[in-house]
Order: sequence, then structure tokens, then C-alpha cells
Amino acid sequence: MKQRITYVVKNPEAFTPEQLVVKDDGTKFTLQRVHAAKEHRITLGLDELPRELSRVFQQWHEFHIRWASSTAYTATPPFTSRVSPGLHIFFTPLKSTPEDALCSQLHDLLSTDLKCSSNASAIKLPVLSERFSMSASSQYFDYLESPVKVIDDFQQKFCKVENEVCGNLTKQLLTAAYVDIDYDTISRAVVLTAAWPDAQGNEGWSEDIELPKKDSTVEIGVLSHEPNSDPEDVQFGGFLTVLGQDSAPKPARFQTPTRHYPLIQSSSSTTATPKLHPLTYTTSFSQPTGLHPTLILSLPKEHLAPPNPSCKLHTHLTLPSYLFIDKYQFNDALFLQSKNLKRLRSIAGATDLEAPDWVINQWGSAALFELAHPPPSTEQKDTASASWNVSIPLHLRYLPASPSSHARVPVPWPVVFWACRADEGAKMAANPFDRVHLGYEALFGPRTRFMHVEPSGQGNGTRQLVEWIDVPVLDTTKTGWVEAGTVGTVLVAFLGLCWVLFGKVGGGQKVVEKGKKKQ
Repeated sequence: MKQRITYVVKNPEAFTPEQLVVKDDGTKFTLQRVHAAKEHRITLGLDELPRELSRVFQQWHEFHIRWASSTAYTATPPFTSRVSPGLHIFFTPLKSTPEDALCSQLHDLLSTDLKCSSNASAIKLPVLSERFSMSASSQYFDYLESPVKVIDDFQQKFCKVENEVCGNLTKQLLTAAYVDIDYDTISRAVVLTAAWPDAQGNEGWSEDIELPKKDSTVEIGVLSHEPNSDPEDVQFGGFLTVLGQDSAPKPARFQTPTRHYPLIQSSSSTTATPKLHPLTYTTSFSQPTGLHPTLILSLPKEHLAPPNPSCKLHTHLTLPSYLFIDKYQFNDALFLQSKNLKRLRSIAGATDLEAPDWVINQWGSAALFELAHPPPSTEQKDTASASWNVSIPLHLRYLPASPSSHARVPVPWPVVFWACRADEGAKMAANPFDRVHLGYEALFGPRTRFMHVEPSGQGNGTRQLVEWIDVPVLDTTKTGWVEAGTVGTVLVAFLGLCWVLFGKVGGGQKVVEKGKKKQ
């Protein structure tokens, strides 16, 4: 088992090396009140996993899980890549993989209510660049607000009482901003990665990290983001230690290219700590939503300028099956211009325009839009308080009947980013912190770097990155009147039809018979 724990200090001026201590001949590492973002990565071989879990992973050629919390947070480089809140699964089955393998595993681990019947419930991923980063063939999504049930079940089944590392880690996962699990048949290793934007509470991280076994490896880095002259690289300086080998943290500095990069304020200082750009976005729906809601992305005009001329603004939407996009709407240039859109670059998944939700087999759809942005303005007064609104028309499917007149459904916020051309795209694979298999990288070429726009309100930790829509549905508590009215209408219509057919025909025959007698 290998572990890599990385802390990225948020305020280097307030950090001192005395907050780091190595004890017990280099087998124990202690942090004291360190304010930092944290990433914990564990690499396990299949033979180190419980047999039941090992069999689950061996059913797939590739299997990648991405869970993201709906609570807003401030991203700290290099942990800047994002996906929409919820559970994303990217996978490629083997030829021998059972058709119901994915759904049976999800129903056992999560809930039997998940919209999943077979591997066909997933959507096929469109890929522009096979060479780039996305080799998984299919994607599954469900809005999973919290992984509490999964973590509790895992802890009860697989964490033994004497294994404190497993128990402590599973408890910490409940507060993580995102959790990734990766497996592929080439490495035959399972990699668990979890990230936290900051420690719980206001006192920072105070932790004791011990070497679990003599043959295990624990690498620990306490770093800070440093200024760098190369706009395509990130540079970090700090202290590194390997438990069992180092008696004291060693100073270190390294520079690496990165695929996912935050928007950083321009600065003339070569020594100042980089600061995030003030550009943020909010997501909302026009009210009332009705059955044709319009998703609105709002960005401040004063900060909405491309980082460089090659950058284009994009948003990636992950839509559950009860929402869909009419792709034919976006063929009209005037319509796109009125919505501040440039084009619909990609759409995959359930796009049937007429089908109700209960006949859709797939989990939903994913769409990538290129957004328009305002030209630079010389009048500061006009842009200082104005917002640039992008409108994306959506459509709701008819939902199954329920005991109430409305059903409340979640819509996760989309991801917004600048896609820019990179000069050294091929070298970015060397970055040890970049995440792949996010659902949208393979829609771009290999020389693309993503500069992510932060959601608004990320600093206070209270904003939720999900919108809720009240959808009108058939109220089963009031369907008695509908049934009685339908039966009554049918009965009256039947009696009326009988009177027309038989009453008038009988009367006509009598008139004819009387005429014959007179003659």
C-alpha cells in the first residue's frame, strides 16, 4: 500500500517549519494548526483488497468514480478541476462483463431506487481526441447528495476493528469536497483520492500520521503555490518527507505543467503569492420554471475577459433524464445570439423530444456549450455592476404520478471554464495532481488547458451548487374524481350512441309500416 498526502498552505506568510514534527525514528509525522488544502491518495493492489471488492473491479477494463459534493468551496491549486455535483462513473466493460454488472453493484452499494437497469443505462461518450485523456467508453450519473450510506457499509464490511487507518479515513471522507476511485486492467491497482479545501473548524489541520506497516510507503508534502514566469506551469515550494526514511522534513521546490489551472490575478510582483481571479459565476432558473425551464448563468462583465486570445468560454452540463435539450433549437444563429451562446459543441445521451421520463432507459444527457462573452468596454461605469447572462433553454419530461401535485427534482450546477491552447500539451501527463476522466476533456484536442471559473459564494461554505425545480405531476390522491369522471363520460357517450343507432332506426320503421297500410 502506498499513500501520498499533500497539504497546500493557503497563507505561506503565516506558516513556519516548526509546525511540522517527525517523531519515533521517522515513523510518525505531526502537523500543528496548518491552514491548507489537503489531498490524500492511496494506491492498493488487487491482492491487498478484500476478495469481494477485488472481484468487483476485475469485471471492468476501466472503472473511474468521481463524486463531488454540492457544497461550494474555494479551489486551491493544483486541486482546481471540477465536475458537476453528484456521482459520475466512467467505465469500459470487458467482453465477459455481465450486462447488469453496473446496476447490480450500484443497487447493492447505494440504493435500489437508482435509475439503472443494465449497462445500457449509461450513455456513450463522444470523443474528439482518443490520444488525449478519455479512453472510457461510457458514463453513468446520479445526483448522490452524500456518500454516507456507501461509507458506512464499506466500514462495516471491510474495515476491521484493528485497522485504524481504514476506519479513520472512511470517517474523513464524509467531509471531503470530492472523492475519486480509479482502476484499470493495465496497472491492476485501485487508486483512492480524496480532497478537502480546508480543515474542519478554524484551527487548521492538527494530525498525527503514522506508518501503518513496515513495507508500506507514506509520502507527505507540505507545499505552497509560488509565482512562476511560465503561464503553463505551476510551481510549488515547501517540505517533503517519507515516513520510515526521513528524520526531518526536507526543503523542496518543483515545477510542473498542468492541464487544469485556476484563473489567477495578473501581478507585477515576482515574489507575491498568486491570488485567484475575482471572476465567478452563479446558476439559477427563470421563474416560474414551468415545463420549459431556462437555465441562466450569470457572470460579472467587469471580470469577463479571456486570459489570452486563444481562450474560449465553455460550460458543461450534466442533465438527469427528467431534463433534456432540444438540439434543433441551437441551429439558428439569431437564436444563439439572443441567448449569448455561440454553439452547442456536443450532446450525448437521452435526447428524445417526446418520451416521458419513465420510458427513458438512460440516466440522462451531457452537453457542452461554447459561450459568448462581451467585448472589452472602455466605460467602467457600464460594466462595474452589470452581469452577463447566458440563457440555456431546457425541457422537462412528464414524471410518474405521485401522492402530491408537484415533484421536487435536483439540477446540479454546470462547470464553467476557459479552454485555452497550450504549447506543451503532450508534456502535461507528467503532472502528479491532474485529474482525468471528467466527462469533457476528450471533447477538446490534446493541446488544451482548462482554466476553471469558480462558483460564486464558494468562500462561506453555505451555498449549494444545485438548483431544485418543482415539477407538476398527476396527484394520485385526487385521481378518484378523474376515474369517476372518465367512467361517467364514457357511459353517457355509450348510451347516447345507442339511442342514436337504435332509437331513430326503430321510429323510422314504424312510420314506413303506417304508410303501407294507408296505401
